[in-house]
Amino acid sequence: MRFLLGLVVGVLLTVGAAYMFDSTRRPEGADAATQRQMVNWDVVQAELKTLSVQIGDGWSRLTGRKDG
Repeated sequence: MRFLLGLVVGVLLTVGAAYMFDSTRRPEGADAATQRQMVNWDVVQAELKTLSVQIGDGWSRLTGRKDG
């Protein structure tokens, strides 16, 4: 149980650190256009939306519910 808790906390810390790095960094100067974020958050958002839809569909199949 402690292993799973540590795993979850580690993932949350890693994602949180990446988010903080990207949100606090303000590129300035001539190379501002060439500097990029560490994480493409638009892709992360799209993937999380797809994952949540898949989980919802799987839950509906498990419980026998039909939506729409």
